[in-house]
Amino acid sequence: STMRERKMTDPLHSSTDLSEGQEKLRLKQEVGLISGVSLIAGTMIGSGIFMSPEWVLHHMGNPASSLLIWAACGLLAMFGALSYAELGTIIKESGGEYIYILRIFGSFPAFLFAYTSVILVRPAGLAAVCLSFAEYAIAPFYPGCSSPQVAIKCTAAACILILTIINCLNVRLATSVMNVFTAAKLLALLVIVVGGLVLLAKGQTQSFQNGFQGTTAGIGAVGVAFYQGLWSYDGWNNLNYVTEELKKPEVTLPRALMIAIPLVTCLYVLVNVSYLAAMTPSELLCSGAVAVTWGDRVLGSWAWLISLSVALSTFGSSNGTFFSGGRVCYIAAREGHMPDILSMAHVRCLTPSPALLFTSAMSLIMIISGSFTSIVNFFSFMAWLFYGMTISGLLYLKIKKPELPRSYKVPIIIPIIVLMAAVYLVLAPIIDQPQIEILYIVMFIFSGIIFYFPLVRFKYHPRFLQRVTLHLQLLLEVAPTTRVAN
Repeated sequence: STMRERKMTDPLHSSTDLSEGQEKLRLKQEVGLISGVSLIAGTMIGSGIFMSPEWVLHHMGNPASSLLIWAACGLLAMFGALSYAELGTIIKESGGEYIYILRIFGSFPAFLFAYTSVILVRPAGLAAVCLSFAEYAIAPFYPGCSSPQVAIKCTAAACILILTIINCLNVRLATSVMNVFTAAKLLALLVIVVGGLVLLAKGQTQSFQNGFQGTTAGIGAVGVAFYQGLWSYDGWNNLNYVTEELKKPEVTLPRALMIAIPLVTCLYVLVNVSYLAAMTPSELLCSGAVAVTWGDRVLGSWAWLISLSVALSTFGSSNGTFFSGGRVCYIAAREGHMPDILSMAHVRCLTPSPALLFTSAMSLIMIISGSFTSIVNFFSFMAWLFYGMTISGLLYLKIKKPELPRSYKVPIIIPIIVLMAAVYLVLAPIIDQPQIEILYIVMFIFSGIIFYFPLVRFKYHPRFLQRVTLHLQLLLEVAPTTRVAN
């Protein structure tokens, strides 16, 4: 059948044990504390800190309040991550929000999440990161002026196609690319932080005088500023997608979060201070690529190093986003919520090539039809809608099922704060500046009903879908992988 409940394993993270002539595939628990910190910080530090500062400043109106937004975003990400840590010690399964919604609220809302995530949210995140990569990759070719949108979009599309090839051909190559490029992003941020401290020591503090003058008071503008800031922190929940692969998840999960997120928050605030030390607020707002402008002001003839470092950083981040993009798809297919073909692996490369190809196609469509800031706002609205649902599930478990075993407990006030923030982030832009696009997003989420009831609830599988699956298997050279129960 095209959709059915099957027991599978992810070929990317499986080990093979032979026992009595029978092959057993199971997830390996090999992610320790250092790897966990690296996974969170490496995913969070991507394109946002190089693209979002001008938009946060634009919506807040002045430097001091924009710095407060960056710090508040880090605190909110920390609270959300700690709430997810308790969920991860109660429900010790990979899959993040999808598996939590499935186990707490049931099949229907979990399907709506998977349907929305696989088709829109994940591809939107990848498209935004690739657009920022393109912005910095071609900026040196257009000095003193903005890069043409056609050139930016073509470069972003080429980035996605290269990532597709890398991830479909070899898993080890994809992970090696991410490790190498993580070093580039850390180097770029450290150079910017040190340069900013030198400028402040020389007395360049004009941007911080009367720092709160002209602060924006509208709830919608503040909400959109949070969207842009929180985009830079996206990835705080990534460790929950690999819970089954953590060594001692009850210990590793909360500890990794408590190290990684404060570290990234401090880096982000210091980088923004450095930007404002090198540029006036008006100059920062006019910059199409903030880090490149900073490099021109501070490094002079060596400014090309910043463009190169940021391009490498965002490419590595997009590779990480692409690499993990098929996980929800795989888990959903394992639970019978997605087509079989999206959970299959290439018979020789052992990569989830159908899921990767699908994500690639959807990301290309979003690059053609959207800009960086519009995609980020759209992504953030949908993400925080489901974050709020997941956090409400944690509150339900804390109140109604306190007897469930959990090795880590977060104070109940923390998930309450996160839920209130999620409600604000979802409703504020709607109340302040209602846009027809929000209605389209909500309509798309509930359009999943059309597919859920016939294909999942009543298990109706037209014959032509079975034939399509078979032909795609032959064309893509893919097959399902089975997991034998221990």
